[in-house]
Amino acid sequence: MSNPYAEIFRTPGAKGFSAAAFIARLPVAMAPIGIITMLSQTYGEYWLAGAVSATFALANAFVSPQLSRLVDRFGQTAVVAPAALVSVAAFLVLIAAVNQSWPVWTLFVSALAAATMPSISAMVRARWSEMFRDRPEINTAFAFESSADELIYIAGASLSVALSVSLFPEAGMLAAVAFLAFGTAAFLLQRSSEPKVRALDHNAPRRSAIWLRPVQIITLALVFVGAIFATAEVTSVAITNELDQPGAASVVIGVYAVGSFVLGLVLGAINPKMPLRRQMLIAVSVVALTALPLVIAGSSVTLLAVAIFFSGVAISPTFITAFGLIERRVPESMLTEGVTWVMTGVGIGMALGSLVSGWVVDTYGAQNGFWVSVAAGAATVLTVALGQSSLCEKQTEAVADGQPQPAE
Repeated sequence: MSNPYAEIFRTPGAKGFSAAAFIARLPVAMAPIGIITMLSQTYGEYWLAGAVSATFALANAFVSPQLSRLVDRFGQTAVVAPAALVSVAAFLVLIAAVNQSWPVWTLFVSALAAATMPSISAMVRARWSEMFRDRPEINTAFAFESSADELIYIAGASLSVALSVSLFPEAGMLAAVAFLAFGTAAFLLQRSSEPKVRALDHNAPRRSAIWLRPVQIITLALVFVGAIFATAEVTSVAITNELDQPGAASVVIGVYAVGSFVLGLVLGAINPKMPLRRQMLIAVSVVALTALPLVIAGSSVTLLAVAIFFSGVAISPTFITAFGLIERRVPESMLTEGVTWVMTGVGIGMALGSLVSGWVVDTYGAQNGFWVSVAAGAATVLTVALGQSSLCEKQTEAVADGQPQPAE
């Protein structure tokens, strides 16, 4: 039996743009937790750290889909290059503001400007779609990228916290800026795999992709998943600080996505034939159930790490099914924007999760921060369950052999 991952990477250019995208995406995981760690160490207030991180994430959630809409019209290089430059400059200003104790308002302004960071996750998936549109290989490619996203959260968030704790508060953010600059440049230099600019389909809606019902449902669901991400990060940092083991936060956050990374790769290799909407409902149900043990796992770093590990096992399957549904539900001329809205949902959720869990930690104690994860998990299941009919209405479910079957 051939290796499906080896098959997709035999395509010319695939290895190069996927590797560059991995580096360019590290700041997605590093920046939010990097801002929190940098500010909490410097100012000692989690609410301020969460508020600045939320400012960046919410602004990026608004700006990123607009950038991707422009990408669908004008191409990746023309839009992503200037946007990334502005984001890099703004992050450097934020770091300087913290280091030099500039007024607090400068933290918010620079975080706001840094929101032009483009959605490389959407760009790389658009390139895979260009290569394997309407072919079964697209499922494997999306599974690989979803697992790569998990690995990014393992490496990115852990590296950001470790650098800031072991070196100096700004170290994690400086590394994130370097990855953003060099990774994006390497990605854009590979022009041969850049998707062609397509004219808008006259049969497709001319307004934003967010007005498509499936995009709305999946984006809302991933808002709650993003809240679970951020809560795990903020609460883990707070608990390890309470236990006088701040350096352990990087390990705890790192194990969060290990199980999900492996399960995502397996899912991509076997390409299950169950309809994607049902796969997504199962995945988010597991996410919700595994959030429950977190509320009693703060007595030791070991117990916390074990609970965090199991709470993350279904994250990658959730992403795989979400992006698979988007690829099937959004017109080609709007695909980059559609994927970006889903990533935007994660960003909004991370922003709100950071803000709410930061407040809960400051007000009720570190361990109680995980109740935000429990509430977000329940909301995710409810959203996907109620949206089942809309996700398949007048559509087809693609199966592993690439032949569409009538929707149920």
